[in-house]
Amino acid sequence: MFRLYDTRTRQVEAIEPARRGLLRMYSCGPTVYRYAHVGNLRTYLLADLIRRNAEHRHHLAVLTCQNITDVGHLAEGGAAEADGEDKVLAQARAEGRSALELAKFYEDAFWADASALNLRPAEHSPRASEWIGLMIDMIAGLIETGHAYPTPDGSVYFDARSFPGYGELSGNRLAELRPARDRPGHRGGAEVAGGGAGGSGGAGGSGGAEKRFHADWALWKGAQADRDLTWPAPWGTGFPGWHIECSALSLHFLGDVIDIHTGGIDLRFPHHEDERAQSNTVTGHEVVRTWVHGEHLLFDGRKMAKSAQNVVLLADVADRGLDPLALRLAFLEHRYRQQMNLTWDILDAADRTLRRWRQLVAEWACSPSKPVHGPVAAQIAAAFDDDLDTPAALRSLRQLEKDPDVPPGSKFESFAHADQLLGLDLARDIGRAPAEPPLPDGARQRLAARQAARAARDWATADRLRDELAAIGVTVTDTADGQAWTARSGG
Repeated sequence: MFRLYDTRTRQVEAIEPARRGLLRMYSCGPTVYRYAHVGNLRTYLLADLIRRNAEHRHHLAVLTCQNITDVGHLAEGGAAEADGEDKVLAQARAEGRSALELAKFYEDAFWADASALNLRPAEHSPRASEWIGLMIDMIAGLIETGHAYPTPDGSVYFDARSFPGYGELSGNRLAELRPARDRPGHRGGAEVAGGGAGGSGGAGGSGGAEKRFHADWALWKGAQADRDLTWPAPWGTGFPGWHIECSALSLHFLGDVIDIHTGGIDLRFPHHEDERAQSNTVTGHEVVRTWVHGEHLLFDGRKMAKSAQNVVLLADVADRGLDPLALRLAFLEHRYRQQMNLTWDILDAADRTLRRWRQLVAEWACSPSKPVHGPVAAQIAAAFDDDLDTPAALRSLRQLEKDPDVPPGSKFESFAHADQLLGLDLARDIGRAPAEPPLPDGARQRLAARQAARAARDWATADRLRDELAAIGVTVTDTADGQAWTARSGG
């Protein structure tokens, strides 16, 4: 079987699905209050590469779930944290939209980006706001078993000391975690769940003083009934914390044994540490067999941040005339658990390589077909099985490209075979149809978003986008091969 680095055991582990022939994988999805930047997209590529390897190399059925966080992820720092303000609500106010309008807009944008990067959609993509009852039931069970407790302000906290294995994932220990008020830069007000890392879904809010222990985190936050995105619960009106969302959704859609759980390294603590405690407490056993985390992405040597003015979106890549899949290729040049410093020079080089390979593949396709080159295919397979060593796989392709002793027909079959794992559309230029007619502004983004919505079986969104396209002169027809479109003359 293939091997991946398990964050909990701190070593590379063989992946043996708990159920023969079926790999179950959960991936923490986007918080839909802004566009996903390229660092976010690198994390989602990780799950896609695992899936491709499991399906194409090992012939496993893969069942995946990737949530959509449209409620419960608290804003970081200062007054917003003290008030328990949701990131979606804060951004909706800034943009003058309703919370759900904003969330749907950025969710559609995420699916369009994912489609452009050839990220296969999960079988289940539940929105947190549509599964609140599931979370309330789980919280009630934790209260009943003594692992959680309500407070007078209508909040509910998980009792961190009730879970003996806390810290095994992140390396933190409860005895060593400091209260928020004792940490450098603390502004007063709320205590942060799990002792730090941004207050994501666990800020103590004004009720922080009523927590029994400073590292307890919020499963439910009490709130005024007139606040947007609140729901009634037995302990009071409010909204769920971020951590309980992933526990409830993963257990519901994948069951109580999950083979692989992916996410960015920044989620390891407190989000995944808290999620693990909740899920294991409810089931009475270790739910996730392997935790796989992708490392940080820098841009021009710095962490991407609005203050540094170096947040890069996939749209920025396209605006420079680069193929979006050049970003995918650039990511493949580095191991997923290595910190990567992305630059425009790296992206330009990846775009040139991608275009050269597509041109060569189109030329090789005109030669007599020959079998896949066995040694190179074996090298690529071994690289993917060895903790997704994608740089080694690409080196094998480059050697094959330059090898004068391998016939063109074999090179074509080998590149096409490898592309099942790489996802670079290397054969895209073969038999290319005449140039498409021009599209009105915004039409191409809507077409990509609709394609992603159909792949996710979100028929309501697909219908809405078809109506929007029709309004600007683009008629969409669904066929057995996917969606087809025509534009009005002059559109």
